[in-house]
Amino acid sequence: MTAPIIDIRDVSKRYDDGPPALAGLTLSVEKGEALAVLGPSGSGKSTLLNMIAGLDRPTEGSVTVAGARVDRMSETASARFRRERIGMVFQFFNLLDDLTVLDNVLIPAQLSGVGRAEARDRAAELLDNLDIARHARAYPGRLSGGERQRVAVARALMNRPALLLADEPTGALDSASGAEVRELLAELNADGQTILLVTHDLALAGSCATRTIELVDGRIARDEHAVAR
Repeated sequence: MTAPIIDIRDVSKRYDDGPPALAGLTLSVEKGEALAVLGPSGSGKSTLLNMIAGLDRPTEGSVTVAGARVDRMSETASARFRRERIGMVFQFFNLLDDLTVLDNVLIPAQLSGVGRAEARDRAAELLDNLDIARHARAYPGRLSGGERQRVAVARALMNRPALLLADEPTGALDSASGAEVRELLAELNADGQTILLVTHDLALAGSCATRTIELVDGRIARDEHAVAR
């Protein structure tokens, strides 16, 4: 039996004297799952995402991602781990407007020291698979929201991450573009990509998640697996 991609044990996080952002949370995510994390504002969704990405540390408990204890890593090691093992997609794309689509997608490979020819081959493959190859020389500002999010997904997948994290990936999109991104994430998961997404978009959770959890006050209030489609 293979180890889970995400293994969180008894994690609590306190920022001040108020109630904890996470309260004794335990969560395991297997390879190939697409997990949607739902919950009201202040429920702990962003804190959970930051813990998994190694951007924040728990007050108590352990966080293991792709076999590595991210809660014990130095900032340098954590940054390297994110670069090599985790892809991240954000609500507002976080693309560099003064770089072309192709150059935006190449950034993770360049930071990881991948050879130029290999990196360009990988980028071309991703742009083709995500149906944005025709925009390779364009600048992000000339693209629609849905197209920019596809570029962001391509960038996140550049180094073949074990885990794709998506933070409100449809939150800044119109309904048509949001539907495109939902379909894209569902296709990626069907191809074997493990995904964890934080969202308020019930349509996104319903269309591409194989499992949904709901956080309330830093605890898992609901954990449901989707009916096989």
